[in-house]
Amino acid sequence: MCAHVLVAEDDTMQAELIRRSLLAEGHTATVVHDGPAALDAARRLRPDLVVLDLMLPVIDGFGVCRVLRRSDDDPDIPVLMLTARSAEDDVLLGLELGADDYMTKPYSPRELMARIRTVLRRGGRADGRREDPVVRAAGISVDPVRHEVRCDGTPVECTPAEFQILLAMTAEPERVFSRRQLLECTRGTDRASTERAVDVHIMNLRRKIEADPRRPARLLTVFGVGYKLSGGR
Repeated sequence: MCAHVLVAEDDTMQAELIRRSLLAEGHTATVVHDGPAALDAARRLRPDLVVLDLMLPVIDGFGVCRVLRRSDDDPDIPVLMLTARSAEDDVLLGLELGADDYMTKPYSPRELMARIRTVLRRGGRADGRREDPVVRAAGISVDPVRHEVRCDGTPVECTPAEFQILLAMTAEPERVFSRRQLLECTRGTDRASTERAVDVHIMNLRRKIEADPRRPARLLTVFGVGYKLSGGR
């Protein structure tokens, strides 16, 4: 069961926790933090599921869900609402707008992943739309099921930490990741790492995927912020 999940959550820490949990389950994820970005990502990426925070800025989760259900692109995309509001009226409104499930904060990440599996199965997305779990960007393909990486079609050997970093960056090309965010991607594979160890992982990855590691064209430094994978899908 591999799916691409759009996470629309304005709390960056909560969003990162959900993203890491999804990656650990073998899914891919795109994270956005406001309503317009959620609608744009849903239109462009056609995800298999939207995890939708109710209290999004600009356009709230109710508004996003309402637009998604009226969309001609994919009006049946599953939506799991995630919010701190638990009033019965809010729950009923979310379900009436077409949400497939509704969870209130605080929540257990394990329960959230179980709910996601259920919604995907119920919607037929788990074994239907995303038969190919491979994520691709900038000439890089990462297969989270077979644990394989290819660069321009050539197999690339990666350490577990390098693999997790590359998987995260390939799933979200052009997103700038901080060292701390990339370090979190390696949790469970490289527990002794520090943020500075991320620089070493990036340097090693450049040796493996760049034509000239000293002048990288794919794995770029964003000075004062972190790194991004550039080059398109």
